[in-house]
Amino acid sequence: MNTYIALFRSINVGGNNSLPMNKLVTILEGIGARKVKTYIQSGNAVFQSAEKNPLQLSKHLAAEIKKRLGFEPYILILGLEAIEKAIAENPFPEAETDPSSLHLGFLGSSPKSPDLQKLFSLKKESERFHLSNGVFYLHAPEGVGRSKLAASTEKLLGVPMTDRNWRTVCKVMEMVRE
Repeated sequence: MNTYIALFRSINVGGNNSLPMNKLVTILEGIGARKVKTYIQSGNAVFQSAEKNPLQLSKHLAAEIKKRLGFEPYILILGLEAIEKAIAENPFPEAETDPSSLHLGFLGSSPKSPDLQKLFSLKKESERFHLSNGVFYLHAPEGVGRSKLAASTEKLLGVPMTDRNWRTVCKVMEMVRE
């Protein structure tokens, strides 16, 4: 069995795309997932599956959600090694003491031509970012809600991205280890 982390984007936000976590567990189990655990309503799940292809698993899960609930969410499914690597390669370890200010944007694919110049131009003096293989790290001490950089990152990278703060990333990793 392979261990996977599913990161959902834009579910349970403002009453739209409602996907209660108990329903998510049932749907995952229905497509063969085992040992399913979820964390907070924004859509984080850890599970095991015999499926070897995370992209295929993501497509299957999204189609099943559409069939049952009428909408098809964006789902990024990562293998255990991807999240371990993202944690180990955090370029801003000093920011871990304020986990709500450190965000990891998990990328759906590698950006072909990211507009790094524009990203730098949007950055506040207090903000720092680093683009690595599969992850966009953002340290935003004043909060991502007020950050023009955070609001524009996905568009300027040109690839789908789903963002999690450091606390959530660590909690998901803790769930994997349980």
